[in-house]
Amino acid sequence: MENRPSPRDAQLSHLRASDSNREQIAAVLGEAMSTGQLSHDEYSERLDKLYQAKTVGELQVLTQDLQTDQRQPVTANLVSNSPATESAPENVIAIFGGSERKGRWRVRRRTTALALFGGVKLDMTNAEFEAREVEIRINAIFGGGEIIVPEGMEVRSEGIGIFGGFDVHGSPDVDPSAPVLVVKGLALFGGVTGKPRRPKR
Repeated sequence: MENRPSPRDAQLSHLRASDSNREQIAAVLGEAMSTGQLSHDEYSERLDKLYQAKTVGELQVLTQDLQTDQRQPVTANLVSNSPATESAPENVIAIFGGSERKGRWRVRRRTTALALFGGVKLDMTNAEFEAREVEIRINAIFGGGEIIVPEGMEVRSEGIGIFGGFDVHGSPDVDPSAPVLVVKGLALFGGVTGKPRRPKR
């Protein structure tokens, strides 16, 4: 049986794409490369097409064959103006620039960060955590990522470095009542670092 797009999807596909739409798709592509679904050349090719895309439909084509946790939410929210739910993943994107989270902010259960020829800094020393265990997937491609966690926080580093460094660690003395941070991702010709710091009062 032939799969046809719904009338709503067909209508949305003709809408003009925004910079925010492109950034969300860039995060999905970065995650796909870090999990081995895309080679570096395939990733670069799709990234070129991403910034040439003019409509939502042209962006959707770039992720329709990928198996990622974020593909469906990103596609569904491409043109949505409704506020994100409390548990919706957060995307932090830095492309040829910088992006930072610091001070009093809420760390979602899942956060995806992409530093592409740019830098991402996530300072969680004064942040609130949505869950007992939170996950950050950060990809630094010709860029850098820095994660700062509160003292006493357990940090599990599951990232890899390819022609780059992935060095993320927490406190040697773990507070059992503190949240747990799981850091995944890829440093490709870039670097990801993480260290504890005492919260500022």
